[in-house]
Amino acid sequence: MAQDRARTARIEARIAPDALAVVKRAAELQGRSVSDFIVAAAQEAAARTIEATQIIRLAVEDQRAFAAAILDPPQPSDNLLRAAEAYRDLIKPVP
Repeated sequence: MAQDRARTARIEARIAPDALAVVKRAAELQGRSVSDFIVAAAQEAAARTIEATQIIRLAVEDQRAFAAAILDPPQPSDNLLRAAEAYRDLIKPVP
């Protein structure tokens, strides 16, 4: 019994009656409990959200430009060199 409590957590949410009816119907159609249906739907939505924010999608032209910049980077501009110098002056190694 203690092991069951360690593996589960409770979530509470308020839902409009008409939305609950739709969720109940969908759960019935899949042969799931409402809780199981909601947990599965939340996990799927969470996975899609995480994927959408962690994966960068580039068009083919942009992929080529990115690869070219990595393989043959341009020389640093004067502004970049000054910024690097300012950073080194600001962030000194601790002796």
